[in-house]
Amino acid sequence: MCLRLAFRRSFSTSPACLSGHNKWSKIKTKKGALDAKRSVVYGRAHRDIIVAVRHGGSADPVKNIMLATALKAAKTAGVPKENIEKALNKASGDKGKAGQQVLYEAMAHGSVGILIECLTDNANRTVHIMRQILTENNARFAPVGFLFQRKGSVRVVLDPSSDTDQLIEAALEAGAEDFEEGESTDQGLEFELTCAPTELGKLTAAVLASSMARELLSSELIYAPVEKAAEPDEDIESKITDLVESLEESEDCLRVWTTLDS
Repeated sequence: MCLRLAFRRSFSTSPACLSGHNKWSKIKTKKGALDAKRSVVYGRAHRDIIVAVRHGGSADPVKNIMLATALKAAKTAGVPKENIEKALNKASGDKGKAGQQVLYEAMAHGSVGILIECLTDNANRTVHIMRQILTENNARFAPVGFLFQRKGSVRVVLDPSSDTDQLIEAALEAGAEDFEEGESTDQGLEFELTCAPTELGKLTAAVLASSMARELLSSELIYAPVEKAAEPDEDIESKITDLVESLEESEDCLRVWTTLDS
C-alpha cells in the first residue's frame, strides 16, 4: 500500500510507488464501489419481483400489473435476464424457500415513525441487522404502526396536454381516494393516485385504459402516513435520510417508510 507521508529529504533506497500501480488501486476501489451498488440494485429487484408475484397472485406479467412494473423497473436498472428469471422461478416455487415477509416498526429521533419491510429466509438474522442499524442511528424498535395506513398507489406519467379532470373522474369511478400532481417534465406530468389495497388492480387498469397515460411508473401497495408530518429541521431530515439509506442497503430490506413521506 502506498502511504502519503510528511515530506522530508531522505536518501532511502526504498522503491517508489509507481503511478500505474496507484492508478490501478483507485480503479479497483471505484470498481468495488460500483459492484457493491450494483449488487444492492440487483438484490432489491430480486425481492421486488418475488413480492409482486405474491401480492399480484400470478407469475404472468400480463395478468399481474404489479409484476409487470417490477420487471420493467428491473430491466431499466440493467438487471441481467438470468437474474430476473431466477427471481421469477423462486417466486413461483416453494414460498418458504423464497423467504417470508416481515414488517418492523421503529421510532427515530423521538418523533419519526418508521416501517421497515423485509423479505428474509432467517428472521433472527434480519432482526439483529435491523436493530444494529437502528441503534447506530439513534433509533429503536417501537410500536408505530398506528401512524400509517396501507394504501394502493398508482404512479403514472401523463401526456403534457392531458385533461387531468377527465383522468381524475375515471379514477374516482375505479376506486381512487386521493391524487397528487407531481412535477411536469419534458416526458410529461407525473401523477399519483391512491386507493384502498383491494382496489389497486381495478384502479391501475382504469389508468392504463386512459389515452392520457404515457407511462406507468409503478403500481404497488404502500404504507402512507395517517397525518402529514410537520416539516422537520434540516439536521433531522438529513439524519433520517442517512438512516433510510443504511436500512435499504441491507440485503433483506424491501422498502422503508417514514412519517416524513409526503
